[in-house]
Amino acid sequence: MTSTTSGVEKTIWDRLFTVLVAAIYIFLMFPIVLVVLLSFNSGEFLAFPLEGFSLRWFEALFSNKRFLDATLYSIQIAATSTIVNAVIGTLAAIYVARHATVARDYIRLIMTAPLLVPEILTAIALLFYFYEIRIGTDYSIGIQIGHIVVTFPYVFLNVSSALFNFDRSQEEAARSLGAGGWMTFRRVTLPAIKPGIITGCLFAFVISFDIFNISLLLKSLGSNTLPLELFDYLRFNFDPTAAAIASLSIFMTFAAILIIDRTVGLRSLRF
Repeated sequence: MTSTTSGVEKTIWDRLFTVLVAAIYIFLMFPIVLVVLLSFNSGEFLAFPLEGFSLRWFEALFSNKRFLDATLYSIQIAATSTIVNAVIGTLAAIYVARHATVARDYIRLIMTAPLLVPEILTAIALLFYFYEIRIGTDYSIGIQIGHIVVTFPYVFLNVSSALFNFDRSQEEAARSLGAGGWMTFRRVTLPAIKPGIITGCLFAFVISFDIFNISLLLKSLGSNTLPLELFDYLRFNFDPTAAAIASLSIFMTFAAILIIDRTVGLRSLRF
């Protein structure tokens, strides 16, 4: 009788826990779903419930030169950050995983520091530094370096994860068969850590595309990223064009997650 009663109580608690988790997920996902729905609103303002279904605000988005220029600029900054971090992030991960010994934990902490320090503090520190070396915000190099610094840990952590899960006996076998260091890396190590590089680069691109604080403080004159252009637009306008821009970023993020799942597999991401 006691075991039956405890089994019933366990089932009740399991169901309550499932309901609680589902409610939390719905609460977290509702703003995202609402923004996407509002981008298809046929009304003149951001308001819910929807007045009707329309694609007019996406048409307004793609016909607005300022938004298009900001989107292209954001893509340029994000692509450059991704390419640079693909190189330096991979090299840093290889060094920490293979060569760092005594100070490995401290080096790893330094590499991941941009994730631990608030983004606004990183932006302020970089802003002061660029003015000290007389670069300031006159050129795009400031915002580009800022994006590289902030997105670096995403590549570093993903490649580090792939390296720590990699069986080095494959490299030893290649070396014993006469392969040199470069050939071993190109034929054995690189294909093994490629999923980590792809995942890290996709995360770096998405994060760089959506960064706000770094872009706000380090942008050069006459150039705006898409988040900054959206911020300026919302100060004077309150129509669903803003929701269409947000939906574009959401679709891009989900596309990146889908690519990761199809090419690498989300279950393979172990930190």
